[in-house]
Amino acid sequence: MTERFYRLLIGFSLLTILYFEWVPAMMAVISWLLFEGVSNWRVSALITRLRHGAPFEFKDSVELIPERRTDPRFPFDAERAWRLVVSAMLIVSYFFLYEQLWFFPWFMGFAIFGAGISGVCPVLISLKFIGFR
Repeated sequence: MTERFYRLLIGFSLLTILYFEWVPAMMAVISWLLFEGVSNWRVSALITRLRHGAPFEFKDSVELIPERRTDPRFPFDAERAWRLVVSAMLIVSYFFLYEQLWFFPWFMGFAIFGAGISGVCPVLISLKFIGFR
């Protein structure tokens, strides 16, 4: 499973959960993203290793970063940081400020779903531009 397909599944599940207003499922998705972000045990990497039998190097689907640094500023994977950012934004906008930011989880769901379809994730590109691996 590629990271692109994983983002497609996460975006689709977020939109489905928001449409049916299923709070326990939202808590499960946020918990899963937090777990993957903290532990760096990714479902997509695990499925790829099981299918191919060996570690698989994920390559960027789109190279939109103007100047690629050879040495990252932060020794932290951008995909891992993306999972932490998404889970933190969902926690804040869905559980704490839902009356004011009711549209933000929907926006994130559509943006992540679109990133899964197109392969271009602005948050991931900006995290790599900042200096994450």
